[in-house]
Amino acid sequence: MKLEWSGVQGVCDVEVVRGARCPADARPGALLEIAHGATRASDFDELSAALHGPFPEGLREFFFVNTDVGAPELARAVAEALVAERRECAVALVRCRIPRTFLDCNRRIARDTVARASAAGEMTPGLQPWVRDARDRELLLERYFAYRELVSSAFEEVRARGGATAFVHTYAPRSIDVAVDDEIARRLREAYAPERIATWPLRPQVDLITADPEGVELALAELADRAEHEFETAGFEVSRNTAYPLHPVTLAHELASQRPASALCLEVRRDLLVPAFVPFVELATDPAKVARAAAPLARALAPFVAVR
Repeated sequence: MKLEWSGVQGVCDVEVVRGARCPADARPGALLEIAHGATRASDFDELSAALHGPFPEGLREFFFVNTDVGAPELARAVAEALVAERRECAVALVRCRIPRTFLDCNRRIARDTVARASAAGEMTPGLQPWVRDARDRELLLERYFAYRELVSSAFEEVRARGGATAFVHTYAPRSIDVAVDDEIARRLREAYAPERIATWPLRPQVDLITADPEGVELALAELADRAEHEFETAGFEVSRNTAYPLHPVTLAHELASQRPASALCLEVRRDLLVPAFVPFVELATDPAKVARAAAPLARALAPFVAVR
């Protein structure tokens, strides 16, 4: 069945950005997926109001440091820059609106999954440990599978047309490893204390997540190389697989594993996209900073947008 390229209420927003010479009915030739696109306070508040709980104290504060601030704006700016250069093409954006504070849509989650905590340094779980009410679990899994089905279909359509996909993420400036359990808010407050924050490792400005934990390369190699070159030329510090590998528990790994390779996952440090990075509060992006980070990624993606 032909994908409608439309969003799902409470699950995700879908937008197709078209160039000036792109026919109105043209199918997208590239995909930008924002799995952690629920970045606004309203995203958390609306879902929280639909759930029964109870939930740990300070969960809203955890949301603000755990979501990919700036990723939706970055992806949108990349799409706009792409179609400005490739005016005959169309680029799709899929922005998840399910806060990963409750359920992480960039995870492979089975229908019989149960909520669990994670230790410091472990991959965070798909269904968070405080989701204990059966009604909450049912609602969240229903939304997860709706998202998974849409993203998988979008990825396959773009891939079949010969286009590329970018999994766009952002991360906090420092790598802070704490257990994800009912004490998460307290643990993060302690970790972000002025006397402790500088002890955590500073992350690279841009990290290209190209390989699995065994070192097997999954990214579209030419795209990864171009992205590294374009970001470095633009003055960014770039690394590969420094923050983490493309782990098999992620949905991005499942999609990137398809052959031939057609995707690239990347992280951009959030302080490069906002006026100043401040934890535990809602942050707005700086349009000039977003445009600076978007330009090299758009230049890297341009040759991999399908037009036909």
